Amino acid sequence: MIEFKVEDMSCGHCASVITKTVKELDAKATIDVDLASKTVRIESSEDRAVLAQALDEAGYPTA
Repeated sequence: MIEFKVEDMSCGHCASVITKTVKELDAKATIDVDLASKTVRIESSEDRAVLAQALDEAGYPTA
């Protein structure tokens, strides 16, 4: 399980964009978005760095 803190995430649209971005890299990925804590948990075969770069490029930099 890979966990990211995404400070710029604030609404359902943000969660949707993040989910779509991850699914484009790994269609079988499992994504859990917690808007309250601004946390995204991803179960994926993709590397953490690849996921972080994709989220950054989508406008959601990770911590």
